[in-house]
Amino acid sequence: MKLRTLVTGTAGTAALAMGALVTAPPALAVSPATATVQINCEGGWPSGQARLDVQQNGTTATITFTTSVVWTSHSIPANSMNTTLTMSNAHGGTVTFKGTSNPAWTLPWQPFNSGPLTGTVAPGDVLQAKSLTSTVGTLAINCTATSPQAPGPFVF
Repeated sequence: MKLRTLVTGTAGTAALAMGALVTAPPALAVSPATATVQINCEGGWPSGQARLDVQQNGTTATITFTTSVVWTSHSIPANSMNTTLTMSNAHGGTVTFKGTSNPAWTLPWQPFNSGPLTGTVAPGDVLQAKSLTSTVGTLAINCTATSPQAPGPFVF
């Protein structure tokens, strides 16, 4: 191979790579990535603090809802609990995040973890936790947020 061909090929490859970087869309980031909220659960279920962890990939967002509040006295198989998290939008609407990806609860009396809940977001959405409903068989848990998210709502 001639040196000139190697240099031209390398330079061309570098130019293409730089062009791809310049035209690539900016990465979307939600802020904050983690928030806490106080919840009140109906029907005699305990209440307390919950944590929301969010990730964004384009118009898809994934939220995991965890709390040290214990909601069951028996094991629940993985991927069997239907969970819907409703978030209020600063524009007056709501956005829902749904999933059935709860991790296995191998022992009774363990804290709740929804697993990833997925929903669609738009740039500029400002979302605040409103309510959470989880069901498995005849077990139903309905919780309402009783405080604003701290440090603040999710901004996409």
